Amino acid sequence: MRVLVTGTAGFIGMHVAQRLLADGCDVVGVDSLDAYYDPALKAARLARLEATRGFSFERLDVADPSATAALFSSGGFDRVVHLAAQAGVRHSLENPQAYAQSNLVGFVNVLEGCRHARVGHLVYASSSSVYGGNVKMPFSEDDRVDHPVSLYAATKKANELMAHAYSHLFGLPTTGLRFFTVYGPWGRPDMAAFLFVDAILSGRPIDVFNHGDMKRDFTYVDDIVEGVVRVLGCVPSPYRVLNIGNSDPVALGDFIAAIEAALGMTAQRRLLPMQPGDVPATCADASALTALIGFTPRTDVRDGVRRFVDWYRAYYGR
Repeated sequence: MRVLVTGTAGFIGMHVAQRLLADGCDVVGVDSLDAYYDPALKAARLARLEATRGFSFERLDVADPSATAALFSSGGFDRVVHLAAQAGVRHSLENPQAYAQSNLVGFVNVLEGCRHARVGHLVYASSSSVYGGNVKMPFSEDDRVDHPVSLYAATKKANELMAHAYSHLFGLPTTGLRFFTVYGPWGRPDMAAFLFVDAILSGRPIDVFNHGDMKRDFTYVDDIVEGVVRVLGCVPSPYRVLNIGNSDPVALGDFIAAIEAALGMTAQRRLLPMQPGDVPATCADASALTALIGFTPRTDVRDGVRRFVDWYRAYYGR
């Protein structure tokens, strides 16, 4: 099977591409290698993939319509995993145009490419952020998601609507996966685990928002990858959206405690109010995912955090 993975130099993209290569797929990766965060980390992820037989890479921004169209016309892709996006809730408050280009224009270009190339299944990243101000727990795919609290969340909801239109009009099979707070080795520097570990090792206080009164459905990256790969290989439906999360919310204080235990150090906490665009809690109802693929994310946060800390110390020599 020949699979296109967009965002292959990204956190989840690298892990998904590695798994597909290990499963014997030919993987074509694309990434713009933008400077939203340290390009050296993206280059290091990409180097791991380029050392693997069956992988090829093209530096490309999916927001470029002609380049994306050319990629699809010559690619011969059986399946597509679309993970390229401008990530980060907080950054969307500062640079909304980046989200419009990458998450909206880029997504349309990928849909058009899949449509004209008659791709057999498009699996794309949505987000738990689409649940916005919802308070009923756990979050279910049947819940209304009409009240996003960040532009990032709004773009991900728009992706689901756009995919539905292409599935309806052109028979393109699409599956959107609502990821819940993914963490693990090779993670992004703007995410909680990375920020906390870096600050603690540097002797700086960590920023604890909403005075620590928060819960997140932290989901280890290997579980996300397992879900993505199984969904990609299943018989596609015309259109579906699925939660993929650990279904076990962890209090922010317990997450910090797991990091402290893994580091053998105590964090200095700077308690702050809730940030704009944030929500107090998330929890996935992943029963639909389990029914479809026979798998539920299950990595305990203490194990996952320890693996992240081990990677961080090895990678940065700290």
